[in-house]
Amino acid sequence: MHIDRKGLIANFSRGRDVDLKFNNRWQDFEDHILKIVLSFGVDADFRKVFFNDKRKFEIDVVGYWNCFCLCIDCKLYRSGRYRVSSLKKEAAKHVLRCIEFEKIIGKACVPVLVTLLDDDICFESECLIVPHYKFNYFLNDIHRFIHI
Repeated sequence: MHIDRKGLIANFSRGRDVDLKFNNRWQDFEDHILKIVLSFGVDADFRKVFFNDKRKFEIDVVGYWNCFCLCIDCKLYRSGRYRVSSLKKEAAKHVLRCIEFEKIIGKACVPVLVTLLDDDICFESECLIVPHYKFNYFLNDIHRFIHI
């Protein structure tokens, strides 16, 4: 799998953070992201739970395209002092979850964090980080950025 990092960064024009009203509930944010994925006519799982030999894993939203899966972890972080470092840690953990899921499903899995706010980070530990307000654009042109 190849991700066109240069094209992704170039095409994500800077915009303003969108503070949508999710009643401070991460569940509402996850549900909103699921609805966006489903609007593209692909199958999706919500709060996908799976196991390997040692432990249980959960991925918030899994979208199934023809030749890959988009494994999405939703982060409703508000402004805070350690938000960027927390996102970096979560990205590394999410990549490990996706590696385990890929072993089970037998299809390429693309790890993505969708965040409420834009921290001007596009990649961390091979995980795409997409702000909420750019997520629809990302899905519209997903085949321009991800090559399997």
